[in-house]
Amino acid sequence: MSKNSNSDIQSPFCVLCGRTDDCPEKYGEKRTYVAYNLTVHYYCLLMSSGIWQRGEEDEGVDGFLIADIRKEVNRAAKLKCNICKKKGASIGCVAPKCKRSYHFPCGIQKECIFQFMEDFRSYCWEHKPVQKFSDKESRGTSQCTICLDLVEQLPVYTVLKSPCCKNAWFHRECLQYQALSAGIFFFRCSVCNNKDKFQKEMLRMGIHIPEKDASWELEENAYQDLLQCYQHCDIKRCLCKKGRDYNEPDSKWEIKRCQYCGSRGTHLACSAMKSWEQNWECMECTSILAKSGTYSKQKKRSLATSEKTDGTTCLLEEPSPKCPRQSPGSQRSFLQSPKIMCQNNMSPCSHREHPASNRVMMSLSPLMSNRNCSLRKKHLRKKRREVSNILKELKLQVNTKAIRLNINAENIWNSALKGFRQRNFNPTNTIEIKFTNCKNRSKTDTSAASKHHFFQLLMLHLQNSSLFEGSSAKNLSLDFQAVKENLYFEAGKMIAVSLVHGGPSPCFFSKTLFDCLVYGPENVKPALEDVADVDVARTIKMIKYANSLSSLQSAIHDCYEFLAAAGCLRPITSLCDKNMLVNDILIHHVIKRIISPLESFRQGLKTLGVLEKMQMHPDAFSSILCHKPERLSAETICDLFTIHSSSDVNKVEGADFWIGYLQDVESGESVVTLEDILLFVTGSISIPPIGFDPEPTIKFLHIRYPVGNRLLNCLELPITKTYDQFKNKMEFTIRNTLRVERE
Repeated sequence: MSKNSNSDIQSPFCVLCGRTDDCPEKYGEKRTYVAYNLTVHYYCLLMSSGIWQRGEEDEGVDGFLIADIRKEVNRAAKLKCNICKKKGASIGCVAPKCKRSYHFPCGIQKECIFQFMEDFRSYCWEHKPVQKFSDKESRGTSQCTICLDLVEQLPVYTVLKSPCCKNAWFHRECLQYQALSAGIFFFRCSVCNNKDKFQKEMLRMGIHIPEKDASWELEENAYQDLLQCYQHCDIKRCLCKKGRDYNEPDSKWEIKRCQYCGSRGTHLACSAMKSWEQNWECMECTSILAKSGTYSKQKKRSLATSEKTDGTTCLLEEPSPKCPRQSPGSQRSFLQSPKIMCQNNMSPCSHREHPASNRVMMSLSPLMSNRNCSLRKKHLRKKRREVSNILKELKLQVNTKAIRLNINAENIWNSALKGFRQRNFNPTNTIEIKFTNCKNRSKTDTSAASKHHFFQLLMLHLQNSSLFEGSSAKNLSLDFQAVKENLYFEAGKMIAVSLVHGGPSPCFFSKTLFDCLVYGPENVKPALEDVADVDVARTIKMIKYANSLSSLQSAIHDCYEFLAAAGCLRPITSLCDKNMLVNDILIHHVIKRIISPLESFRQGLKTLGVLEKMQMHPDAFSSILCHKPERLSAETICDLFTIHSSSDVNKVEGADFWIGYLQDVESGESVVTLEDILLFVTGSISIPPIGFDPEPTIKFLHIRYPVGNRLLNCLELPITKTYDQFKNKMEFTIRNTLRVERE
């Protein structure tokens, strides 16, 4: 059967309603069959009272035979529409004794109900089904959870109430657009995700849910790019004998992709990476970030120059612009130089000297770049010291009265939420942790190590929860169930308590989220990088990179439904109008859409005065909320501990062994890591923003093996005759102690 567009026929009006309108959302697809001189709206055909599908799906018009359609047209020609008073009213009200007839478009205009299910019944404006509302329900305004505009909570045709959620209201038009897009498989309540009960009620109230897959699922190869992962080692000297494309998960030959672009990779072993959790940046991204001045967290030794345990040097295509290569001898001289030892009241590791030969061979450009990197690191450390002092000031509010939290580490969120919502919980009380699912722990562990472990698990859960969206730098997401349960407030409260009580900082805030918290959302301009939704980001890019007015208008036409739902439709008269449109979309999606969660989150952060301090010292708090902690280095650990020794101990020799061991650990010449050492002494794998209390110390004693006193944050080290003895005892004790704890 030939089908043609409206422009190819002489009578493009629907044979049932007589209208030329072509609006698929309202009247269904307008179909024209030239061979039969027939044009009909699909919904007009479906709802007509005197016709049934007597053919197969491929016969006539989706099973409606052409002869039956002509009979229905003749039948309707004798009936006058009770609304427009014209002939051709093919639809009648099914209520008993009701004689009203009308055209489908007239029925829509008069707010009749058409049920697209079972017998395809139609009800006139007087007999149509209505939703029931109890007298106790409040009458006011709420937010339509689809378009996010206000909706009046009234029993009117244009407003529908969710049958499964008490306070969920929708515009009828919004629901119809969503149903047409989602189809019967994906159309559900946007608040609670209920499908069966929600669809049954919407069909009863006249929402058409087509029996088709969602529109986003029908696009051919729409997600093909997402299924491809870059699997290739780009290190100049790949050490894998099985080739650059070999990838073995959970081994040293697993390929790690660049954390910024994802289009470059390296085997873990080829860059001397100890674990998958370590971040890696390719040379292109490192260079770009270096030029932009935003790359402020470079390791003390670049991955490009890190050594493997067998002494093999792993090189990228070129040296990092941040850190020039150094010989192993220069690094050893740094930590074993007598000028840097803990003598004459000098702080250990306070300065780094290179041999003269190295200084001569360094080119001016890498040296200047390394100096800039060092300055940025110093600035970041300065801000973190400032935060530490601020948090210590806030901690003065905490009293000695204890509050116990019963925590299940396997269900950290629910147990933490229950603890924070206790009637007697007060953030100014000292927090004690009882791990209820750990047999080997004491009933109540009041040590800072246990508390830090709890907050660390909690921050990790928050980072991966549905409250936030994004890859590394995260913004708040829109979770209606979380809004309903006030979880954004609790999350903000937990972060504030963690900072003041000695826990870790979240470290995953995006710059946009941080600025919204500090300066207010009305003063923040989001960027494309803040959009986590792939479809929305693609829509914005289509508009942003349109290079002509016609391509811009085409892009807007393709995403008309999205723009209408977001309230971002605006007249487009020139190509430059796209910038304002992109800005409107970004503000809606990143800020306006989550304004309610943001306000709740801000209220939670006000706990213990944390938000106020953030607003007073934004640069300082940005260093701990928007940046991951600086990776531990031998220098950091050396600065962290204060060395004490008895009068009969050679302090310099003991410190020499200690610092030499730190350097071996950092360069990978040990079975333990710097994080293991910190965990052995303090129970924490990172340095909390507030610092340790009490401050970590080292004592050299006449003992056989090292002892980590987590209550005092004290590391007791044995006095040995040789460095090898010292190293063996350290590795044996730390490795076995942590292994037993993990088991």
